[in-house]
Amino acid sequence: MSETILTGALPMHPLGMTDMKITRVGFGAWAVGGGGWAFGWGAQDDTDSIAAIRHAVSKGVNWIDTAAVYGLGHSEEVVAAALQGIPRADRPYVFTKCGLVWDERDRAAPPQRVGEPASIRRELENSLRRLKVERVDLYQMHWPAEDAAPLEAYWQTLLDLKAEGKARAVGLSNHSADELRRAEKLGHVDTLQPPFSAVHRDAAAAEIPWCRDHGTGVIVYSPMQAGLLTGAFDEQRARALSKDDWRSQSDDFTGEGLRRNLKVADALKPIAARHDTTPAAVAVAWTLAWPGVTGAIVGARNAAQVDGWIEAGTLELTDSDMAEIATAIEKSGAGSGPTMPPH
Repeated sequence: MSETILTGALPMHPLGMTDMKITRVGFGAWAVGGGGWAFGWGAQDDTDSIAAIRHAVSKGVNWIDTAAVYGLGHSEEVVAAALQGIPRADRPYVFTKCGLVWDERDRAAPPQRVGEPASIRRELENSLRRLKVERVDLYQMHWPAEDAAPLEAYWQTLLDLKAEGKARAVGLSNHSADELRRAEKLGHVDTLQPPFSAVHRDAAAAEIPWCRDHGTGVIVYSPMQAGLLTGAFDEQRARALSKDDWRSQSDDFTGEGLRRNLKVADALKPIAARHDTTPAAVAVAWTLAWPGVTGAIVGARNAAQVDGWIEAGTLELTDSDMAEIATAIEKSGAGSGPTMPPH
């Protein structure tokens, strides 16, 4: 297997109070997990996935976000395969998540949200095995648990795993500001991973400001709203989504919700033209313009898709750009949450 040659350079920012500095865009490995499970994106070619990851790293991206549940373990295996071709000193940080447990007897069933400490420890051992590493750089609880385990129990487990050297940093994903406050009483929350895009903006109201004030890094997911804001999506493409693609059942990709969201996507095109870049890069850069946001997780199924958003890592939108997008959001009626960063 040939070694990847690093050719790119992207600016890096501190990830909260950890010892890591990360590029403003990271590779999201949800889609590369493939289909055959409740929240899959349909069939995916592993060769294309590996090429996409290596291409992102060659462009300077220095972190990959995955999760045990993506492809029910398969995404982590794909990430491991991609890393094997990269010199150890040049390998990107690997972030993964726990707390979603699936049933191997019924892989199509929705995973259960489990916070039981012994379960989390088993998950981490399995992730380490699949990723072929001795420590993950960031370990995050994917969702608030729905079993008998309280937040304090699973957060203490993550803190313990960090103290034991199994995780370099630990964080929470999809947790509220109130839950962040509860966790912080036990030990510092290194990171938060919330959904955030020009369509779904609720995290900007409370969670992102809390993180900014408490030294917690924020890595947002779905900044392109699962492809809606790339400029390449339309109603015909939405209708053609396969049944094993979770988006085909989403309100964002059907009916009036889709039409509102596409109006926001159209508003990004003239801004992209002014900056000589892509609407996808503008969509991602919009999330990065909010104070408190450290980086954005951006997915790709092949190397060409990486080129569509990589410029977001250096793109700085102007105040007038942000105001223009805010006006378009308000006119469209898409989503909810603040439309402009606080001054």
